[in-house]
Amino acid sequence: MASRVFLHVGLPKTGTTYLQSILWRNRDELRRQGVLLPGFGPRQHLWASGAVREDPNLDRRGPRARHAWTELVGEIAAWDGAALVSHEFFAGASEKQVRHVLIDLEPAEVHVVVTARDTLSLVTARWQEFVKNGSTAPIDEYPATEDTNPHDEWDWGTMDVGDVLGRWGADLPPERVHLLTLPKPDEPRDTLWLRFADLVGFDPAHCDASTSEQNESLGVVEVELLRRVNGDLDGFRSAFNRGVWIRGYLAQGKLVPRQGEKFWPSAERVAQLRARGDRAVARIEAAGYDVVGDPEDLRTPLTLPHRRHPSSVTDGELLDAASKTIAEMLTDVRRLTNQKRRAQESAGSRARLTAHGPRPLVRRAVSRAGGLVRRLWRRS
Repeated sequence: MASRVFLHVGLPKTGTTYLQSILWRNRDELRRQGVLLPGFGPRQHLWASGAVREDPNLDRRGPRARHAWTELVGEIAAWDGAALVSHEFFAGASEKQVRHVLIDLEPAEVHVVVTARDTLSLVTARWQEFVKNGSTAPIDEYPATEDTNPHDEWDWGTMDVGDVLGRWGADLPPERVHLLTLPKPDEPRDTLWLRFADLVGFDPAHCDASTSEQNESLGVVEVELLRRVNGDLDGFRSAFNRGVWIRGYLAQGKLVPRQGEKFWPSAERVAQLRARGDRAVARIEAAGYDVVGDPEDLRTPLTLPHRRHPSSVTDGELLDAASKTIAEMLTDVRRLTNQKRRAQESAGSRARLTAHGPRPLVRRAVSRAGGLVRRLWRRS
């Protein structure tokens, strides 16, 4: 069994995509330094989080998904250095499910790592991600309830940092429960990466962090447009369709590049989220967890820059954004249709060649070449 296991369990929208993209790009270097990143890729860590949370819909992701956590544990058991597992949906696991994880990893020294930001910016970012995944919920009604359900990665179970730390740290000494705050706006962009590397215990100087993926956000007009489009979609309920077409093609491919204005929920909702964040900070300070960064960064500032509410978006703004987006989509349809036609024509040519064989074609080519030579000879 690995000597130490670091479980990076979230929170969502706290630089997780950024960290995971660098980690997987440098997987071989981490292994050289004694840190195992088990599994075939980030998708297996996603599946493993579902297996731990006993997600009833996990089988829809494929036949290997149900055994993803068991396979990771098997790799970790055969490793004698440090190991690292990272996916933000682990955050939603119940205290009982967390206890099973710790039993599976015995006798390794388990460390839990949580990346976090202030509750207002987290919930705002998480709501627009919810819309990217097909939701029509208004921003002030997200999350819909105060309940937490390990089967629902969109509720408070993955977003209340105090609650997540409480569940994942219930059976661990506080010095093995680590909270990493996001860098301040004036801090270098790689601060989070450097903090993470120092905590896990590898040298980031030997890793390539020059390029990384980031889960970019929608602007206020764009998120409202997508929210309304979601209400008219039919047949996009599967995780594949939501991920590929709503989130991937339309949101990330067409709407994010517009770089629209940032937004906030209503003033009343801001006050509620600020109070929730303050309660989380008090809980963290009382528990004595290892905090890397400034815990005050988890508080929502009393003074915020002015930003619009999504309900302020006008029909004229939506029409303009929709018109430009439809024009881009029509261009895509034309390009893809032409590609399909050329592919069909190429396949037809290959089929004709196979049907007639090469010899008649060669004979015709030789005959035509001979006729051309004779005509040229007569003219000379």
